[in-house]
Amino acid sequence: MNILDKIVLRKKEEIAAAKALVSIQDLEKSVHFDRTPYSFKEFLLAEDRTGIIAEFKRRSPSKGLINGVADVADVTQAYNAAGASALSVLTDVDFFGGKTDDILAARAANNIPILRKDFMIDEYQILEAKAWGADIILLIASILTPQQINDFGKFAKDLGLNVLLEVHNLEELERSICPNLDAIGVNNRNLSDFTVDIQTSFDLVNKIPNEFLKISESAISNPQTIAALKAAGFNGFLIGENFMKTDNPGVAIKEFVAQI
Repeated sequence: MNILDKIVLRKKEEIAAAKALVSIQDLEKSVHFDRTPYSFKEFLLAEDRTGIIAEFKRRSPSKGLINGVADVADVTQAYNAAGASALSVLTDVDFFGGKTDDILAARAANNIPILRKDFMIDEYQILEAKAWGADIILLIASILTPQQINDFGKFAKDLGLNVLLEVHNLEELERSICPNLDAIGVNNRNLSDFTVDIQTSFDLVNKIPNEFLKISESAISNPQTIAALKAAGFNGFLIGENFMKTDNPGVAIKEFVAQI
């Protein structure tokens, strides 16, 4: 059993517990449920924004503790001020140290799109994302069937949410493309063994249909890489650890953006 299998197994337990605590009706009554989500495309392509999806992440299975002291509101506001097009907030508890309050705090402090970064395997989690003020959900091809991707995508879009599909290779991409997506992200990190290779993005960019926004995720630590990815056809760049591993992620993104 690889780490992804363990995460999904634990996720099933988490969802069952959450459903027992908070009903769908309760989620639908929450303060953010009726808000209109921001357009991912609009912010990603805005001329006064960078295309960076800046991530708040405390820890990961591959790196352990990345940053245990950063304040989510402070960091995400600094990301926003530096020109991030969107924010990515981890809500997985056991493996990434995230929590519901993180996304609520990021929402309260920011007026740009927020991605709920989690391992989505149930419609209930999509309702949670809407209730917590997220604008974008992530569907990971390696843990979902094509039917689930299509169904979850439609369910999310019917709620007004934006949908980001994450793939790691051509086979995942080709089997998972469907109309109910807004963006397709290439994860340069292999989620089975957590090795990273930026070449994955360059290999797949032209295989992604142009009707979708194209995102490169992980392994981006050099501002020059952004220029190369843009030239190849990418619209967005998900960066987390590179900022979070520093003493001041807000300063780190500002310095990074100044070099793009």
